[in-house]
Amino acid sequence: MRALAISEQQVGAQHPDTAGSLNNLAELYRAQGKYAQAEPLYQRALSISEQQLGPDHPDTAQSLNNLAALYRAQGKYEQAEPLLQRALAIYEQQLGTQHPDTATSLNNLAALYADQGKYEQAEPLHQRALSIHEQQLGPEHPDTATSLNNLAALYNTQGKYEQAEPLYRRALAIREQQLGPDHPSTAQSIWWLATLSEQQQQYEKAAPLYQHALSIFEHVLGPQHPTTQRIRANYADLLRTMGRDAEAAALDPP
Repeated sequence: MRALAISEQQVGAQHPDTAGSLNNLAELYRAQGKYAQAEPLYQRALSISEQQLGPDHPDTAQSLNNLAALYRAQGKYEQAEPLLQRALAIYEQQLGTQHPDTATSLNNLAALYADQGKYEQAEPLHQRALSIHEQQLGPEHPDTATSLNNLAALYNTQGKYEQAEPLYRRALAIREQQLGPDHPSTAQSIWWLATLSEQQQQYEKAAPLYQHALSIFEHVLGPQHPTTQRIRANYADLLRTMGRDAEAAALDPP
């Protein structure tokens, strides 16, 4: 709020830097679930970008994506979709169809379709985003791993486990190599593989994956971090399903 006030006073209420401060404050409100407070800030930032930079500027596209993310978080898909489609068109026109920012925009639109169960519309967008990242950033880049995970998650949601697993495993290998074996993103990939195995009732395969991911989160994030607590609960539930009640009880909060 202080940064916003400085921008408004020193460079003006309609300056692009002010739009940046508006977006930052709106992001904080969105993360807290304060959607009614975030929306007018996002809208004002978008208006500034459109007026000062132009309706087809990449910063305008980013503002469109931000506002669409707010609507998506509220389940307002009909309001989010045209914003995401417009942002994608801007990136394609201004940066090119093979730019990494275009790939991010494709992923955003695909995620919106997936939320609505429109899997046939989401899949080619995720596949195109993955192709861009592989070609522009390289097959071993962390952003390529993110695209692999996005596509794998789409297959997982549809119960296409045989298509999801190799993508998850490739993403894990990239993160282990590029980010390190003890990075939270690596632990996240291990967690997703554990969940995939559990969904297929491959419990003996899932248990050590949960245990491995939990050990990383405990070490890096701490035992009281919400992510650590969540995976601990998941692991305990799996152990109870396997009849390993004593081990599960040891994971329960005191």
